[in-house]
Amino acid sequence: MSVEVIMPQMGESITEGTVSKWLKAVGDKIEKDEPILEISTDKVDAEVPSPAGGILLAINVPEGETVEVGTALAIVGQAGEEAASTSNSAPEAVSAPAAAPVEEKTPEPSPASAEVAAAPAPAVSSASNAGGPSVDVVMPQMGESITEGTVSKWLKAVGDSIDKDEALLEISTDKVDAEVPSPAAGKVLSINVKEGETVEVGSVLAVVGNASGSPAASPEPPAKAEAVPQEPSAPPAPPAAAPQPVAKVSAAAATAGNGSVDDLRRAKSSPLVRNIAKEHGVDITRIPGSGISGRVTKNDILSFIETGAALHPEDLLVKGAPAFPSSQSAPAAKASVPAKASTFTPASAPVSMDDRVEKMSVMRKKIAEHMTFSKQTSAHVTSVYEIDMTNVAKFRKAHQAEFQAKYGTKLTFMPFIFEAVVAAIREHRIVNSQVNGDEIIYKGDINLGMAVALDWGLIVPVIKGAGNLSLAELAVTANDLADRARTKKLNPDEVQGGTFTITNPGVFGGLFGTPIINQPQVAILCVGTIEKRTIVMTSADGEDFIAIRNMAYFALTYDHRIVDGADAEKFLSYLKNYLENAEFSV
Repeated sequence: MSVEVIMPQMGESITEGTVSKWLKAVGDKIEKDEPILEISTDKVDAEVPSPAGGILLAINVPEGETVEVGTALAIVGQAGEEAASTSNSAPEAVSAPAAAPVEEKTPEPSPASAEVAAAPAPAVSSASNAGGPSVDVVMPQMGESITEGTVSKWLKAVGDSIDKDEALLEISTDKVDAEVPSPAAGKVLSINVKEGETVEVGSVLAVVGNASGSPAASPEPPAKAEAVPQEPSAPPAPPAAAPQPVAKVSAAAATAGNGSVDDLRRAKSSPLVRNIAKEHGVDITRIPGSGISGRVTKNDILSFIETGAALHPEDLLVKGAPAFPSSQSAPAAKASVPAKASTFTPASAPVSMDDRVEKMSVMRKKIAEHMTFSKQTSAHVTSVYEIDMTNVAKFRKAHQAEFQAKYGTKLTFMPFIFEAVVAAIREHRIVNSQVNGDEIIYKGDINLGMAVALDWGLIVPVIKGAGNLSLAELAVTANDLADRARTKKLNPDEVQGGTFTITNPGVFGGLFGTPIINQPQVAILCVGTIEKRTIVMTSADGEDFIAIRNMAYFALTYDHRIVDGADAEKFLSYLKNYLENAEFSV
C-alpha cells in the first residue's frame, strides 16, 4: 500500500516549507527512514526521511517551491503499484528526485537547525506499527536559543506502563531542568538515548505505545551516569548513490536578492548563526558551509572565528561593521567559544586514593561556560554601598502576619528591594541596557532576574514586567518562581528575557560579593546579609549618637564599557535613599 510523504511541521510557529533538494528520483528504491529530500523553513533546514521502504512512485512538488505544512510532497509504495491520488496534493506529479515523511515525525536536525521552534511538549508520530500504534517521544525545545538537551534521568524503563502526561524522563539544558511527560498512555516500547547523553532538539528519545506494538530496535536500558554534554555532530551527508540535481529556486526566492543560489542558502542559515556573524561583523556568505545545501552552521562560524580567519577585515567584515585590529581579534574569537576555557585541566594535578572525581553536570558545565564568557566579554567593575534597612524591617515586621494571611506567602526583604531597583532603573536607564556591537539598546521593559540557588546549581528565573507590579505582586511572583525553580517546574520562557539581575548571597550570611554579569545584561546587584550593627547617627539638632540599626551591603557589578562609575554611584545612591525613606504599602 502506498503512503504519502507530507511536508512536516518543524515547529509550532512554522506553517510552510520549501523543497530545497530531492535526494531520490521517481523509480528509485528507498529504505525506511532513508533521507529522500531536503526542506528549508525560516527556522531550520533539515533532511526528511522516508516513512516507509519501497519505490518512489511520484513527486508532487518541484525543487524551489514553497508549500504549506501537510501538503503531500511525494508518494512511496511497492513496485508496480499505482500512486494513490491525494486531496491535498500540490502540483501534478513531476518526474524529478523526491521524498519526505508521511508521519509527522520530527527529523533529527543538523547543526544548522539551531533555531527550530519546536513546542516544549514531546512531538507525536502518527505512524502505526503492525501490532498497534506507537508514539515517538522527542527532545523538546526548551527555549528559542536552545539547540540540544541532556537526558539526566529516566523515570521509566522499557516495558513499564505509563499514563498520558505522566513524567517519563528528566532532561537538562543550559537554561532549565525539566520533566518530559509521555505523549500517550501505554508501555515504554524502547529507550533510544542513555542517561548522560546529549542530543539535539527533535531527536527521538523513546517510543511509547501498545504492548502489542513493534518497537524499533533500541540500545540497552540506560546506565546511571552524570549528564555529560557532547559536541554536536556534523550534519549527515546525503547517500552516495543519491543523485545531486541542481537546486531550483522559486521566483519569490530569486527576487529576494542578487546573490547566487549558494549565497542565498548561506544567508538563510539559522538565526543563531546570523547573530554570531553580526556580533563579530563577519560576512556569512564568505564562509564555506558544511550544512545542508552549503548553509553555514554554528560549528562552521565558530571554527572560522576561532582559527583567526576573521583577521582580514577588508575581506570578510560586513560593510559598516566596526573594524578591529588584529591584536583584538584573537580574544574576541576565544570569547565566542567559551567551552574550551571551562574544560582545561592542569596536567600535573595530583589525584590521591582519597579524592572523589565526578563529571560536571550539564548545568554546572553551562554555568562555567557562561561565567567565563561573561568575564571575557564585559569590563567588570564593582561599587559597594552600605544601606540602612531599618525602615524596611519595621514595615515588614508590622505587616508580615497580615500579608501571609491575605496572600498565602511570606513577605521577605526581597520584594522591597525589587521595588527599589525598579524605581532606581527608571531614573538611571543605562543599567537596564544591552550592548549590540557599537550600539546601546535601552530596554523598554524592566524584567528582573533573581538568582536562585539549587542543590545542583544555579538558575535565574525572571520577573517579567516588574515595573508594572505592586509590592504584593512582586512578592507573590518571586516566591512562586523560586519554589518552582527548586522543583524543576519552570517554563522555558520564565528563565529568559531578563534585563537586570539581583542575587542574594546574604541569605547564607555573606556580607557582600562581586558577582559576574548575566550576559547580555550590563549590571547585576548583589545583596549582602541584613544584620544589626551599631552606627553613628546625627539627631535633628545636630547631635551625634550611637544606634543599633538593620544594615546591609549592596554591591553593583557593572559593565564599564558603557556604565561609568558615576552612573553606578548615582544608581546605588538612589537605591539607598529609596530603601531608607520610602513609604511602602501592601
